[in-house]
Amino acid sequence: MTTVLPSLVLALLCLLRAGAEVPVQLDFNMGKFAGRWHITAAISNCPVFLSMKDKMKSSIATISFTPEGHLAMEAIFPLPEECKKVELLFQKSGQAGHYTSTENQQKTDLRVMDTDYKHYAIVYTLRDRGQEPSTTLQLYTREPDVSPQFLQKFKALFHTVGLTEDMLAILPQSDQCTKALA
Repeated sequence: MTTVLPSLVLALLCLLRAGAEVPVQLDFNMGKFAGRWHITAAISNCPVFLSMKDKMKSSIATISFTPEGHLAMEAIFPLPEECKKVELLFQKSGQAGHYTSTENQQKTDLRVMDTDYKHYAIVYTLRDRGQEPSTTLQLYTREPDVSPQFLQKFKALFHTVGLTEDMLAILPQSDQCTKALA
């Protein structure tokens, strides 16, 4: 009984953490959030991310909103052999700053956790492919370099969603894909 009790307590704590609601920026403003962002840091428990994180460079995302309030994202990722362009559309949910997508048998939950609109944003993504879901936090900045102040804010949040320091990638700047933006 004495060995079972700690295991039950640990299991309950994990369930509580899993059920905890990820916060969304209060009074989220689509107009202020729209525009170009540099993805300067990321942390994830996704096995693909973890296998590539030491080779990744900063990327650029352009955010816009449809007339219905859905979030459209165009991102350009520098890869060794090319610039990979990805276009995503997230449906608005019942709460401003919270969006969802279901594509290719994958459910994605995206939340803008924190932003000042002018300098930084911290974006949470949960992807569920029917197996083990993966959690990602990304630090978006309006300028290509990351300030220690915003990186500290970012680091303070990732533990709250169950991610650990060894999963963190601070992405070096890259101008490899700037021509692809024109």
